[in-house]
Amino acid sequence: MDQPVSRFQSLASHAMAACLAVMALAVFLNVVLRYGFGSGVAASEELSRLLFVWMVFIGATAAYARGEHMAFTALLRPLRHRVFMPVLARLIHALVLLACGFVAWGAWQQVVVGLDSHSVILKYPTALLPLPALLSTAAIGVMALGNLLRGRLPDFGHEAEVE
Repeated sequence: MDQPVSRFQSLASHAMAACLAVMALAVFLNVVLRYGFGSGVAASEELSRLLFVWMVFIGATAAYARGEHMAFTALLRPLRHRVFMPVLARLIHALVLLACGFVAWGAWQQVVVGLDSHSVILKYPTALLPLPALLSTAAIGVMALGNLLRGRLPDFGHEAEVE
């Protein structure tokens, strides 16, 4: 049974749709201008790259919130009824939290470096490229910490989606 869509899920879906729509429009317009009229919009590549990065990290955060992020449930399924599964679940959440910390630290360093430089054409601060990685890993880290503290077990319902 489907769970009701949270406000965050709705906002994430709308943000990803807006990113995709602007990217598609920019690329389509650039192709038409380039092949139809011999000139293009130089900013469309920069804009598409920036929006793609944001869309990917918004999607990763939304997928983790729904419990649909990449999971190796096939490896854990045989262990799900074992006594030590809650301990294993906490270990998994701790490892996710650790990975988020590493990615967030690297993204933060890139944000700091990008504050002083700007993109060539659109002149936006290049810190906007690693910023979604920082925000996404911070959000996923908070969710993983909550799962760790609650001892939430992995969702084993995803095997029906695998072919």
